[in-house]
Amino acid sequence: MARNDGIHRTVARNQDLETPADVAKVQEHNEREKDSYSNQDIVPERTSLNIHFKASADDYVKMFEQMEQDGVISTRGLKPDAVKYGELIFDVNSAYFYNHGGYEFARQFYANAYKAAVEIVGGEQYILSAVMHADERNRAMSEALGEEVYHYHLHVVYIPVVEKQILWSKRCKDESLRGTIKETITQVSRSKKWESKPVLDEDGNPKLNEKGKKILRSSYSVLQDDFFHLMRAAGYTDVERGERGSTEEHLTVTQFKVQAEQQRLEAVTGQVAQAEQGLEDAKAATAKQKKKLEALQKETEVAKTIALTVQDIEAMGKKATFGNNITLTPDECDTLKHYAVNGIIANADNKRLKEKLASAEKTVSIWKQRYEAVNEKYMELKQKAQPFLDALEIASEKVRAFINSILIRGKETQEHEHPARKRGRDMEL
Repeated sequence: MARNDGIHRTVARNQDLETPADVAKVQEHNEREKDSYSNQDIVPERTSLNIHFKASADDYVKMFEQMEQDGVISTRGLKPDAVKYGELIFDVNSAYFYNHGGYEFARQFYANAYKAAVEIVGGEQYILSAVMHADERNRAMSEALGEEVYHYHLHVVYIPVVEKQILWSKRCKDESLRGTIKETITQVSRSKKWESKPVLDEDGNPKLNEKGKKILRSSYSVLQDDFFHLMRAAGYTDVERGERGSTEEHLTVTQFKVQAEQQRLEAVTGQVAQAEQGLEDAKAATAKQKKKLEALQKETEVAKTIALTVQDIEAMGKKATFGNNITLTPDECDTLKHYAVNGIIANADNKRLKEKLASAEKTVSIWKQRYEAVNEKYMELKQKAQPFLDALEIASEKVRAFINSILIRGKETQEHEHPARKRGRDMEL
């Protein structure tokens, strides 16, 4: 999975298909045999763009049975509940393919990945199906970029096999043959296929831990190394290996999708929180501008009351006995001069306050528009995120219980299964 650090990492995952039901579900998904899917990111109109590097000749189980009848594989010595099928999923984050042009680049990349799969599995004859999915939409990237982005990845269903030498037994009549190789068979064996290998020192000798036991290297870690090195050798030098010890190496598909959806939900929740903060900031700015406007309105009213009214001026002075002159008392003359000066100042102040008031009203209008725009965006985002928030609140305990049950079931299986198979299980942990 991507960590948004600009690094593109190769990821190779292996999962066991333990029951016929598991095989059937994988076949339905990989071959797109269903009419509808619970995964809403599958776009049926693009299913024709999926590429089979090896198409299944028949039902997966029937192909297995036919290979057994033809002697291509052998189940000799296997327990009834032994794992007979596996699925490899090769992946790089969606941004890698988006940055390189999308579909055509992914087609060539996974053509090389299929060659790597053939080498890892041990031969194309043991691969039942290999298909690149090009019809699964990356919802988070699509919403972020405002265009459709698809997550390209490769599913390879295979039969885990190893070569096993069958020796002549001690009961053989010909003593010279006893203990020698009678025949070599291709045995179906998940535990031996993915058996952990010892870690070697500089001299090629196995490294030992404090208790003197060999330090084993998970074969799934080797799988990651092999896929990375094979893709680098094919010319893809701008990818890095999936991190050692990370859950990417052994997540089941279900866990992988749960984790991916959880990350997407966290991103949407973060956007909601950011929108809420923006909304609060817009509210505060609008309220501040409203207070300034109210203060200016009060200041204007006070200035108006200070200005001398026309009636006050007309009431001043008396008409002279002779002529049209107006006579004023010294007090009235001083008062008139005083009010005339104040009137001029008041007119200037009124003009300034009116301009300031108009500017404040314009600013309030702008902030009101910003507030309404932020509020609308917030409500849309909240409405979009609400189903995820509701689902998280209702299902968080169920998801944790589901994953815990997987871990507990895996632990119980390890405690009760055959030691050889248990070693294979340990590789995933």
